[in-house]
Amino acid sequence: MDEILEILEKDARATPEEIAKMLKKKPAAVRSAIKKYEKGGVILKYKAVLNKGLIKDEDSAVRALIEVNIAPQKDVGFDKIAERIYSFPEVTSCYLISGTYDLLLVVEGKNIHTVASFVSEKLSCLENIKGTATHFLLKKYKEDGVILKHKEENKRIAISY
Repeated sequence: MDEILEILEKDARATPEEIAKMLKKKPAAVRSAIKKYEKGGVILKYKAVLNKGLIKDEDSAVRALIEVNIAPQKDVGFDKIAERIYSFPEVTSCYLISGTYDLLLVVEGKNIHTVASFVSEKLSCLENIKGTATHFLLKKYKEDGVILKHKEENKRIAISY
């Protein structure tokens, strides 16, 4: 992978000037390369990794990983059904995977019930869906290569013998 892309993947806030200095290139050349990557669809979005466990928000979403077993369609394989599934607003990510299941979805909802409703009312009833397995995320320790530190007091009672 291009060194510019590697730097931006680790730190999207790195400026063309900083990248140019690291790579011993001219800032104009780095800016040009970045624009080319953006136009060509290589760079799709810049994002911040948030430690949502530290945000006191009553509207924080529940996240689940859903494994989906599907029957591929003739002449289009998994693509057509995957496109239908990732079009739902609840689905934040969709991957074709190897193993027992075919797709892995990352789904967000207001609470456990909204995710359960999505699975039972929208996902499971789609044609070609053979089965699902839902795993709710309880706590994040690391995301996108970043360790998420939690400032929690130890509320456990000390036990002595």
